[in-house]
Amino acid sequence: MALLPLILLLPFAADAAQDAPEVPTWMGDFAADRYFDPKAMHHAREMVKEEMGGMRFSKVMLNLAEYRPAAGSDGYRWDGESWFGGDVHRFVLRTSGEGTGERVESGDVQALYSRAVGRYTDLQIGLRQDFEPHGRTYASVGAQSLLPYWFDLEGALFLSTKGELLARAEASYDLRLLQRLVLQPRAEVNLASQDSAATRTGSGLSSAEGGLRLRYEIRREFAPYVGVSWKKRFGKTADYWTAAGDSRHATTFVAGLRAWF
Repeated sequence: MALLPLILLLPFAADAAQDAPEVPTWMGDFAADRYFDPKAMHHAREMVKEEMGGMRFSKVMLNLAEYRPAAGSDGYRWDGESWFGGDVHRFVLRTSGEGTGERVESGDVQALYSRAVGRYTDLQIGLRQDFEPHGRTYASVGAQSLLPYWFDLEGALFLSTKGELLARAEASYDLRLLQRLVLQPRAEVNLASQDSAATRTGSGLSSAEGGLRLRYEIRREFAPYVGVSWKKRFGKTADYWTAAGDSRHATTFVAGLRAWF
């Protein structure tokens, strides 16, 4: 079951065996070099190569930054990433987590090398560091793909230094109701290959979360939203978290911000 997130992406990376297009190599005898300084012309050609496909870009994306009111103690959740690189090679930094009150219940940071292996699919490898509920370091391998009809799908496998194997799959879709009003269904599932009391994770399907968020894009880069989120823990995972004082399932109202620059 832990391979499910990656298996789902395979049909949409049919051209994964082919290298993504590289910046073409400029070779040959250039007529302009006969009339102008060859060094100046070489510099001009290098600039054209960079500006027409070899440029470096960066982006910081805050997918979720939300407040979750509750009867006992209010909660919060965050999910964001930043990246730097070109069309083929990128460095990606991710973080996600949630908590209640002043307590962080779960949180992690990932540092990944991302390479385009198809027109709409990136392969990502790197490290993940959990800082709650228990510190763990994982090797990570996964993929991110844009499916037909603009569905976003991500899947990853994580192997810890303790030999624990985890998997995560996420999917979302932006349904544009109006030019600036967007309804986003979002789902996430987490799986594990064995029980681990230290990380409060049970084998098999450990947790699943679904949400529906309605955002208004004041600017494309700045969009407050409201919505509802449903989460459920299963099997031994639910037992571990119940023993720690948390519930097996919860449905909450959310209000937050989506932003990027």
